[in-house]
Amino acid sequence: MSDTRQVTIIGSGPAGLTAAIYTARANLEPLVLEGEPSSTSDQPGGQLMLTTDVENFPGFPEGIMGPELMMHFRSQAERFGATMLTRKVAKVDLTASPHKVWIDSGDKPEPDYTATAVIIATGAQSLMLGLPNETELIGHGLSTCATCDGFFFRDQEIAVIGGGDSAMEEAMFLTRFASKVTIIHRREELRASKIMQDRAMANDKIEFLWNTQVTGYLGDGKLSGVTTENTVTGETGEMALSGLFIAIGHKPGTALFTDWLDIKENGYLVTEPDSSITKIPGVFACGDVVDDYYRQAITAAGSGCMAAIDAERWLETLHD
Repeated sequence: MSDTRQVTIIGSGPAGLTAAIYTARANLEPLVLEGEPSSTSDQPGGQLMLTTDVENFPGFPEGIMGPELMMHFRSQAERFGATMLTRKVAKVDLTASPHKVWIDSGDKPEPDYTATAVIIATGAQSLMLGLPNETELIGHGLSTCATCDGFFFRDQEIAVIGGGDSAMEEAMFLTRFASKVTIIHRREELRASKIMQDRAMANDKIEFLWNTQVTGYLGDGKLSGVTTENTVTGETGEMALSGLFIAIGHKPGTALFTDWLDIKENGYLVTEPDSSITKIPGVFACGDVVDDYYRQAITAAGSGCMAAIDAERWLETLHD
């Protein structure tokens, strides 16, 4: 027998938990399917669980640790009546409301949960290099967000890995703080648009290291440099760095929804302009699974608020 809810929220980052706070305060008793700690792509609490100091989230003038911030989100949602389940969603059926959700395994004939409204907040994962000690060094010299962490690298020599528009944007933003920014790219031509290339190359603080890939991280507990390999000659070397920003792209958490919802060419979910409404009645999407531009905790939280209000108002129409 399926457990039926008015609102089920898939994901528990800033967007999902903000949606939980708002729907819980509206007495909708939301169920939040958080994900599982063993899955890096489905991390309960989202990417902030892998972040150390957060200094740009309003309300914390001295800053706050990412995991602590997310525990505040979670506790606030629970205070108002949200139910948290630390399990991973295996399958959904969004054919019609009530929508069906399976956890752990999609092989069972009956879903574990049904929901009149579903809020998708599965986020986006920064693509990483997959090198040893990578997770441990996040927040200790290794970052995926210049806007979040650039301030910590004032007057230091740092590097950005990538060759697209995002990498150029990150590098140019970081020149506000760093004394030098080296863009490390595994080819000798950038994928970035011409205008972004020209801007980066015209910046006196930016240098380019072509045909080079990072093969390892140096430092015990804190990044002190990287090992490199030339992709043409095979020559190896080391590079001293106090900060490294990985800007090789993001992977939105849309795998569960590709058969049901419209998806942009870059993999992000499509919603109606200025809303969280998807093409399926009763299904809403918010946070970084939708946002391919800002990708900040505060914008994700605002998006979660929008989804909660959209869901609440849609549920009200069912009783008109």
